[in-house]
Amino acid sequence: MSVAASIAAGAGGISHERTSSSAVPAPHLQEAKMSKSTIRPVSRQRTTQPHKPTARTRLSLTATTAVLLTAGIFALSACSTVSGSSTGAGSTPESATSFDPATVKADGTLAAEVPATIKSRGTLIIGSDTTYAPAEFLGGADNRTPMGYGIDLAKAIGATLDLKVDVQTAEFTGILPALGPKYDLGISSFSITNERLKAVNFVSYLSAGTAWAVRKGNPKNFSPDDVCGKSVGVQTGTTQEDPDLKTRNEECLKAGKAPIDIVTLKNQTDVTTRLVNGSIDAMIAESTLIGYAVQQTNGAVEKIGGIYNTTSVGIAVPKNDPAFAELIQKTVAKLIADGTYKKILDAWNNSDGAITTPEVNPTVKS
Repeated sequence: MSVAASIAAGAGGISHERTSSSAVPAPHLQEAKMSKSTIRPVSRQRTTQPHKPTARTRLSLTATTAVLLTAGIFALSACSTVSGSSTGAGSTPESATSFDPATVKADGTLAAEVPATIKSRGTLIIGSDTTYAPAEFLGGADNRTPMGYGIDLAKAIGATLDLKVDVQTAEFTGILPALGPKYDLGISSFSITNERLKAVNFVSYLSAGTAWAVRKGNPKNFSPDDVCGKSVGVQTGTTQEDPDLKTRNEECLKAGKAPIDIVTLKNQTDVTTRLVNGSIDAMIAESTLIGYAVQQTNGAVEKIGGIYNTTSVGIAVPKNDPAFAELIQKTVAKLIADGTYKKILDAWNNSDGAITTPEVNPTVKS
């Protein structure tokens, strides 16, 4: 069995998660301190501690670091393979702003099933921790406008149900407990876990996992199946760092091969910058971040290999309203069938995570 295969088998279903707190922006586009070693101590598993990546199918790429990604990468264009015009620091790729919920027609049959309290209000209130590009973050000209594929999906659901949508920024850990009294839905890149299913209903809408990226054209001939002796960038504290790279490195040593040169950095943007300027051979991250990095760098990096260790991502619905969960499932299914769902994911370069059939409370591994 290859190293990659053993990782996929041994760590299947592990979430790539974080807490509700957003990362502190790096001043002057400087990289965080690098911890570079061939044999790393066991990484701290980030579970419920504040300001650390857990509790969600996502890493800590915030709206601020999304801005830095564009600005920082293109600042390096003189010494990298970046080509073409920049979208501008802090801007969003044109394709990602092309979705217009006004193009989605209301479905009278589905709209008739909206709970009376929501229907009388006329607005679907959604709780979202808007710190995670490209899913949910604040951007636009004022850097206060909710954006991302999760936000676009929320707008499409609202339009289908003939409702306005009010996306309210919230602390991640406060969303699920407030479903019902404060929020009608939670759309915040929630990984669906058995523990969370005890408290809320979920409607699946995305599959996310781990992916790899290299510089355009893969000039160093890197393969995820042969990482021994290679330099790999990873964000500190993620499951890609530990257990993924940690386990791979142990396999290299057991086989008598050169250890992996693991470059851990605090911010994903810094990892991407290192890859663009050629100081690392590859990077490993949560799959939605890889797709977004490809888009934000105008293709200066490219995904290599498939997505593995996938987990279902879902829309949270109050536990005491299974009928509403069924309605959201039917609404997402309609958006998949009419092509709206694909347009949204395509705009954010994340169609790799598309699913064909949304489920209410799907069976999950953990």
